Amino acid sequence: MIHFLFPKDLLTPREPDRVFADQFHTLAEVGISVSLFSSDSLSERSLRLSIPANSKVVYRGWMLKPREYAALEATITQSGGQPFTTVQQYLNAHYLPNWYPHISDLTPETRIYPANAPIEAELRMLNWGAYFIKDYVKSLKTARGAIVRDPVEAPALLAEMAEYRGEIEGGICVRRVEEFALNSEQRYFVINGKAYSADENAGIPMLVETCAEKVPSNFFSVDIARRSDGVLRVVEIGDGQVSDIVGWTANSFARMWASVS
Repeated sequence: MIHFLFPKDLLTPREPDRVFADQFHTLAEVGISVSLFSSDSLSERSLRLSIPANSKVVYRGWMLKPREYAALEATITQSGGQPFTTVQQYLNAHYLPNWYPHISDLTPETRIYPANAPIEAELRMLNWGAYFIKDYVKSLKTARGAIVRDPVEAPALLAEMAEYRGEIEGGICVRRVEEFALNSEQRYFVINGKAYSADENAGIPMLVETCAEKVPSNFFSVDIARRSDGVLRVVEIGDGQVSDIVGWTANSFARMWASVS
């Protein structure tokens, strides 16, 4: 059986984190097993779980560092369950350098650098004209934005990212900027190699089907957008457990999982 594990709300521990509350209750309403845990205990190494024996456990919550996810995976196993997504599968979709080689022809060209790389000099050698900069997981979500057109701006962007996010996670990813049509981005989910759309009556683009075949993870998200020349491109891959349901509803998310379980 499938079992979902959600983080508790900090102020009302008997309730799920408010961000995920609709999903928690809707999954329960369609008959999928759910429970709560204290996400703070991951870093404190005092995690306790209440899960059905032999269940396949899907984590649904905030992004976790690799050591935190490894602790969660170990505790799920010790508690008699089986992680739906292993730590390696989590990182296969969560870290850009892990998923990029599988679909490099379907997404903007990307170069990977260590966090301490002389990034201005590296960008000058690329000579792309515009550069989208992020770490292994996320880009800068401030007024500055994540795109620079002059390499001299890159060190300041990375410094702001490190301050805003607390670190540069993993390293630096520089993506060639492609122009996408406004409001063309859509999110799909893939479970056990099958792709799902928020609209159950809509077809699945071949681009998404290809990702479903190539990315080695049991549950991940695929964001696609239409480039200005009309070509569909992959914007991002993410672990499905920590991807939000933008473009979906709690009902469509639960309906998807009801068809799996």
